[in-house]
Amino acid sequence: AIPLGIGIMRDELPREKLGSAMALMSSSIGVGGGLALPAAALVAQHADWHALFLGSAGLGVLAMALTYALVPEPPLRAPGTFDFIGAFGLSLGLVLLLLPVTKGGDWGWTSAPTLGLLAASVATLLLWGLFELRTPAPLVDLRTTARREVLLTNLASIMVGVAFYAVSLVLPQLLQLPTSTGYGLGQSMVVAGLCVAPLGVTMMFVAPLYARISARRGPKTTLMLGMVVIAIGYGAGLGLLSAPWQTVLIAVVLGAGIGLAYSSLPALIIGAVDPSETGAANGLNTLMRSIGTSVSSAVIGMVLANTSVT
Repeated sequence: AIPLGIGIMRDELPREKLGSAMALMSSSIGVGGGLALPAAALVAQHADWHALFLGSAGLGVLAMALTYALVPEPPLRAPGTFDFIGAFGLSLGLVLLLLPVTKGGDWGWTSAPTLGLLAASVATLLLWGLFELRTPAPLVDLRTTARREVLLTNLASIMVGVAFYAVSLVLPQLLQLPTSTGYGLGQSMVVAGLCVAPLGVTMMFVAPLYARISARRGPKTTLMLGMVVIAIGYGAGLGLLSAPWQTVLIAVVLGAGIGLAYSSLPALIIGAVDPSETGAANGLNTLMRSIGTSVSSAVIGMVLANTSVT
């Protein structure tokens, strides 16, 4: 949805408003997650956790209705047909990749299922890439993706995705672990959600700041600044995680850095591709973020499983 929204924004909004609008759209993933944490904690702690899925389904239906009623049809339509084979091949390759990454800690990283699925993923994605290079209307234009600007931006997306999901996993665990562990803070699920919520809220509030910095220095500078702030946040976390208020401070700093980085990524992609490629290019960029979060989930989960004591 976010890549499609960015593509429509490029067609519909005046140039002077495009930067801030894309920044707000890109940071919305963090905003939604941040605000949902305390709400989900309240439901899970005081009601049936199944209500979380029912509520999410209801929000999805509402989003569909609002999209149909309010979002205009884009004036630019690229000719061609949908690449169903390419979509299936990419989906299959990613499933074969993410399944062992997610379950490798349980199966064993050198077990036959893990190594077999990883090998199958590599083979599937290679065949998919060869097909995409030869089809006249590919799902992903790999030649465009191989451009230096696009490639480096996608690599940055993976790193930002890792940074975002790592803090989203570690801080709630740290807050909820009992104090008897020596490092846990012994807080309830609701308090943990409230302490981590500033991560997403800060991402929303830095969107106007991104627009100002990018207007003067460009989105590349904004991305670099975001990376520096992320590094400062994680560095500060080495000595500032002994009280709940300190986790809030770390969440705010990391939210600012991740928000700046997320906001700059679509602008960098848009500046490197043709207007007709905006949706597909930003879609791949979003996919790279998702791969980063999936890898982060597996790695952080393995570390927590080996170090947490309850």
